[in-house]
Amino acid sequence: MALPKREAGVLCHISSLPNEYGIGTLGKEAYEFAKKLAANGIKNWQILPLVQTGYGDSPYQSVFCNSGNPYFIDLVRLKREGLLTKRELKAARLPAGKVDYGALYQSRYAVLRTAFSRFYLDDTDFHAFVKSGFAEDYAMFMTAKGVFGNRPFNEWDREIKYRDADALEKLRTDHHEEYLFWQFLQYEFYRQWKDLKAFANGLGVKIIGDIPLYVAYDSADVWAHPDLFKLDEDLNMTKVAGVPPDYFCETGQLWGNPIYDWDAHRADGYAWWNRRLSCALETYDLVRIDHFRGLDRYYEVDAGAENAIDGAWRDGPKEALFSALTQKKRARIIAEDLGLMDDGVRSLLQRTGFPGMRVLLFAFDGSPENDYLPSNYIENCVCYTGTHDNDTVAGYVKSLSTEEYILFRSSVAAELERCGMKVRLGNRPKGYCRLFRRMALASNARLAVIPVQDILGLDNDSRMNLPGHNGGNWQFRLKKLPSAHAMKDVRRMIERYGR
Repeated sequence: MALPKREAGVLCHISSLPNEYGIGTLGKEAYEFAKKLAANGIKNWQILPLVQTGYGDSPYQSVFCNSGNPYFIDLVRLKREGLLTKRELKAARLPAGKVDYGALYQSRYAVLRTAFSRFYLDDTDFHAFVKSGFAEDYAMFMTAKGVFGNRPFNEWDREIKYRDADALEKLRTDHHEEYLFWQFLQYEFYRQWKDLKAFANGLGVKIIGDIPLYVAYDSADVWAHPDLFKLDEDLNMTKVAGVPPDYFCETGQLWGNPIYDWDAHRADGYAWWNRRLSCALETYDLVRIDHFRGLDRYYEVDAGAENAIDGAWRDGPKEALFSALTQKKRARIIAEDLGLMDDGVRSLLQRTGFPGMRVLLFAFDGSPENDYLPSNYIENCVCYTGTHDNDTVAGYVKSLSTEEYILFRSSVAAELERCGMKVRLGNRPKGYCRLFRRMALASNARLAVIPVQDILGLDNDSRMNLPGHNGGNWQFRLKKLPSAHAMKDVRRMIERYGR
């Protein structure tokens, strides 16, 4: 599946879908959203990582890189399957509005445990899932987290911390029901996800997934494979990931993720990464690799540093990481190449053939040479009005000072002239949303993706993430699915520009 000739997509994470249960799920609203996309000629639905979120509620920090988020499990379906009662389902309702992760943590797992208590553990498909080993490290990790009071794995008893085989078997035996509960969550999630994906695909809608470059330190990934990361003998991090000062943050971003020991990965033929990529390519139709530039060169900071200013650049695995992938699988990868670009990243993109990203919100600084201007696009790229890390278009326009707005407006006008687009340029933020949608869909980019906020003309109250800030992120939810009226203009543009 190569990048399409000319198609459109919408970015909307599962968590942002509306319902009565505090966070979007794989239930009715997800199916309705897929139908709305298909009905309006939109052939791609882009989401953020589906993983179980961890510190900061970020989908880019997870306890297991291949996990599914238990919060996304459709409770209504569990009720239909006899695992929840009508009264229990009603009690699981949460207030409308932004996602309250604290309330979810306090209530949702209790509901899921109730459902598990009624689940038939001798189910043949469930047995096969457990036996496959897919969620083994995750289930053991989460079981141990419960036993050790939710402390990070480097503070567990030595035998479990260092994964002594006899100690692990005893943990599984002594806490077998808990171990099966975590297996059940992944079984239910993936069963529901596969059904939703098959439904969307049947409508002609492809799912664009997202995988972070890095994994969380306190995760099943690091606990099960400490030799693949830069850790000391006590399994503490020696180096952590981040980026130097940039557009988003003047002191850089100190992500705190452990750094890969790429020599160790190279020695075993990148087996762990091959498994991870294969899982992603099975889960999604197309896969966006976040922070792709870190595969050419990555930025590492000493563990314990207060910020990311005093870090160092190191060489990454480059194209060797993808040597085991077939050309067919490579054709389904999108590279997130935003941020600090250099000749190394550009060369890596060229050698892999992966399409990079272009973001319209980065385009209008007054320079006609700006790579993010539609007039400078190559076909093999994905255009976005903005991403989950940006302002919404309306929010960005509202945030500009008078001087900034004058430069922005004149830059937009100049680009419209270069593109031969005769558009009356107003001053309303919502008007710029429509204009940005049009510019994206009219561009040479083979794929144009619009965040749902920019379809609805929402401002920064609906922003998904503000990089460098730990609170208030990942909470955006739709009050209701986009109306036919809201989608009508997008459909017309798709038809007009041959997508």
